Order: sequence, then C-alpha cells, then structure tokens
Amino acid sequence: MLVELEQSFMEGAYNRVLSARQTVPHDTYVYFMDLLAKTVRDEIAGCSEKAYDYLSIKDARQILLYSSDQELLEYIKEEHPEWEIKNGSVFFQKAKESAPCKEIPSLQLINQTLSYARELERIV
Repeated sequence: MLVELEQSFMEGAYNRVLSARQTVPHDTYVYFMDLLAKTVRDEIAGCSEKAYDYLSIKDARQILLYSSDQELLEYIKEEHPEWEIKNGSVFFQKAKESAPCKEIPSLQLINQTLSYARELERIV
C-alpha cells in the first residue's frame, strides 16, 4: 500500500491518495493519512492560486477534492484567509500579489563572462 501511495503522490494522482484513507490497514494510519491529505490539498491550492484569478466554489471544491462546500469553506478560513469569497466564487488575487521581479543586469553579466573568457585564454 505504501509504495502505491507514494507512486500516486509522485504522479500527481491526488484523488487516489485521498481515497486511500478509506482503506488504511489500521486506525493508527488515519492520523498520517490526514496529514498527507492536508499536504495534497495545500499543493493543489498553491497551484490553483497561481493558475486562476478565481474559481467558483463548486470548481474549487472539486479541485481541492472536498465532498461539501462547508469543508471547503473551513479549509479556506483556516489555511488561506487571504482568499476572498464573493458571489459564489473564491478569488485568489490577494495571493497573486507579490514583489516585482528584479531586473537582470544582462549587459554586466555579458561583460563579466567575456572578461572571464579572456582570463582563461591567458592561462591556457
């Protein structure tokens, strides 16, 4: 079971990972399966907020593999309070706000690389 679980996780077959909770060999595994389910949902949530500006609650529930809207809303409240719920949709725009990308000093890098190449030529 463990190998199949790891394979499903690595393949991104998260629905198989979450459904494996119902077939645990012993009750002590449930705690670890709950942790794994949270990890899976956090991974899906991170990808979703980068891929979409917003999703309907129904779509977000399906993507995050919850069986009810209430479970989804509790997850959002606890794990992603920066997400906004308006008009039956989950908006990720606050999660998308980030520091602007730094400009790469390409001319300076080119000059340094050429300088290193000249130094290597002299050594050889």
